[in-house]
Amino acid sequence: KTNKMIACEALHLVGWSQKTSEMHQQRGIKKISYSSFSSTYSSFQRQPFSKKNIAHRIGSCQLQRNANGRGPLRANSISLPISAESSAKESLLAAVVTTERGIFGMKKAERVELAELVEAVEAVNPLPNPTEHLEQVVGNWRLIYTTVQILGSRRTKLGLRNLIKLGDFIQTIDLEKSQAVNKVAFIVPGNVYGALTIEASFEIVSPSRVSIAYQNSSLVPNQLQALFQKNFDLLLSIFNPEGWLELTYVDEDMRIGRDDKGNIFVLEKILE
Repeated sequence: KTNKMIACEALHLVGWSQKTSEMHQQRGIKKISYSSFSSTYSSFQRQPFSKKNIAHRIGSCQLQRNANGRGPLRANSISLPISAESSAKESLLAAVVTTERGIFGMKKAERVELAELVEAVEAVNPLPNPTEHLEQVVGNWRLIYTTVQILGSRRTKLGLRNLIKLGDFIQTIDLEKSQAVNKVAFIVPGNVYGALTIEASFEIVSPSRVSIAYQNSSLVPNQLQALFQKNFDLLLSIFNPEGWLELTYVDEDMRIGRDDKGNIFVLEKILE
């Protein structure tokens, strides 16, 4: 099943029936976070009937717009006012739900489709010179999709197949310190929670780009240190942000960046 099909189902499931009254907000659409899509899709997967049956009950999802791309979004008989920006964002949010953030690999067709959805969001970036408004990126952000991948022998060496589970990737931006703190959570046997924390400084180098310099890192608890001891350099090489980052999309609840290694990062704002 393609990501577009998943997106159609997710858009229906998130609550056309329950949340229509909340839709008339800024830009004429209710913002729906990745977390909302993810939890809804998870409950959808637990239903005692198949996706095929659900898809049959929902019907085919047809999305139509007028010539200028800003007309109402039509899904079967439902018509809602929606901007091009909101439409692109929600399509991307729906598509990333089943990707495991892309870290453990995807089919080529899925990667291509996600790349197109990312580009569609970037095309409606409301903040073309983001480094002039870095207050917009201050706070905590959760990674929801990336093209960084941990595959094959690297995944095996790090114990990420069966032994260790990968948790949330949270980035905290501190403008006063010009610092980014990346925290990658892990769950080890016995439900012991740990984290790799990487601190890095950043410096503005263009209206849309920052350079990033590694400062230090730490790994806790001791049990996690023991598991990663032989392959800590490998772990650090995967998550070390050093280099530069181009901010290609920034708004109040989503951020997209591309680094010097060709990787894409899509993050959602964690609301306090």
